[in-house]
Amino acid sequence: MKVEKIWLREYPKGVPAEIDLNEFRSLKDILEKSCHRFADLPAYSNMGVTLRYRDIDRLSRDFGAYLQQMGLSKGDRIAFMMPNVLQYPVALFGALRVGMVVVNVNPLYTPRELEHQLKDSGAAAIIVVENFAHTLQDVWGNTSLKLVITTQVGDLLPFPRRLLVNFVVKHVKKMVPTWNIPGAVPFRHALTEGARQAPREVSLDHEDLAFLQYTGGTTGVSKGAMLTHGNLVANLQQASAWLSPFSQPAEETIVTALPLYHIFSLTANCLTFMKLGGHNVLITNPRDMPGFVKELSKIRFTAITGVNTLFNGLLHTPGFERLDFSTLKISLSGGMALQRAIAERWREVTGTTLIEAYGMTETSPAVCINPLTLKAYNNSIGLPIPSTDLSVRDDADHELGIGVDQVGELCIRGPQLMHGYWNQPEETAKAMTTDGYFRTGDVGYVDERGYVRIVDRKKDMILVSGFNVYPNEVEDAAALHPGVLEVAAVGVPDEKSGEVVKIVVVAKDPTLTAEALIEHCRQHLTSYKVPRRVEFRTELPKSNVGKILRRQLRER
Repeated sequence: MKVEKIWLREYPKGVPAEIDLNEFRSLKDILEKSCHRFADLPAYSNMGVTLRYRDIDRLSRDFGAYLQQMGLSKGDRIAFMMPNVLQYPVALFGALRVGMVVVNVNPLYTPRELEHQLKDSGAAAIIVVENFAHTLQDVWGNTSLKLVITTQVGDLLPFPRRLLVNFVVKHVKKMVPTWNIPGAVPFRHALTEGARQAPREVSLDHEDLAFLQYTGGTTGVSKGAMLTHGNLVANLQQASAWLSPFSQPAEETIVTALPLYHIFSLTANCLTFMKLGGHNVLITNPRDMPGFVKELSKIRFTAITGVNTLFNGLLHTPGFERLDFSTLKISLSGGMALQRAIAERWREVTGTTLIEAYGMTETSPAVCINPLTLKAYNNSIGLPIPSTDLSVRDDADHELGIGVDQVGELCIRGPQLMHGYWNQPEETAKAMTTDGYFRTGDVGYVDERGYVRIVDRKKDMILVSGFNVYPNEVEDAAALHPGVLEVAAVGVPDEKSGEVVKIVVVAKDPTLTAEALIEHCRQHLTSYKVPRRVEFRTELPKSNVGKILRRQLRER
């Protein structure tokens, strides 16, 4: 059944119904054209230092050449374990230009989480900021890593500022725990060696893999979404088509506060604005809200992206309301539900509408975006973007119709859709319909104008500050405690982060305390996955086949 795209009637003037997927062969193609076209313009800034497009071109070539010198080649996986620093785009584009597959890693992972991702991806190399090298030290010997490249936060700052920043981070703030990884190569050494020899040319097209972007799963085991150059080229074409009536090539400055290892920031900021010749201002630590606002006071920015909690934090930071918003045109919220109160307050303070968008790791990520002409919050995730098909299905996979407010699972099809989960054909099959749509796990409907609205999440996923937390992973970690008999994890509302993790426990040891259990979980889970609340019970609600009924726990 062909779905009528009624949402096309709501498209802003100048936004096409379809994109030209064949304009670019790969991300490498886009990067090289941008570096040539915008050579003298600022590309990425951090800590008051700016790399221009010609710098990115040169440094990424050097890094790519070094990877080839070390015996790495097209198709090999390289892990990135970094916050938002200048080394990220340099290493990213260097790896992509020589055909390597980037595996983004959350720097705050525990050794257990890191080991799983490195082993599952088969990563042959990793670049890690020294602040997190102690975590890698615990597991690198259990992986297939051939090359470890380490970098200090200030490595791409000019002398002597580089030495000063690195000294302060390491010896004054003591943010670098002791580590020892034999054979680890300093990032600056890699650049120096790479500059001695030009990289070998690598041919890339739409079918070549660009990223293994890991996402949680209902089984509790994270899966690598296989995103090809074609997937990312498609999403960049879709995003830039949506932005085209409102943005000017070579004239935009975007604030990049969300981590680049997250698919939202990676695509929407790092890649899309690179294609437009824009200027990415990288914020390394957005949790330092006063410092963040101070950085914003130094620049005239035209765009900013974030999650609901980030915008809420800015609005509650003294001095934010006094910033100059005269150049701000685009404020984009994604990753979690946007709250009406935050959207309305943002409009009051900045004079711009906070636009909500929707996407998933598996869709590179953009699926729906509200028109940038929107005058006020509309409680919608927007319209499906160009070349995107959206279908609403019931549990029997029957099409429910578009524009009739029938609630069902949102299913997506388009050129931005992943090629499947890495080495998990069964999980891939479960995620797809027979006619090629991806099951999002989100329940919603399309109204009579074509706007998409989410009413619930079909999966049991917990959303903490825009990051997915899957109950089974939390339960597995909690169950490792010898005092736990049974455990279930659910999300409960939280003013700051949208949701936090709560575990309901049947204790084996009557002396077990909530504090002890939370501390135990800290040893096995990244901070945002750690339960903030613990409830003890004598039993958990179960179905007739023994499945724990999380919904009953949430409702209670």
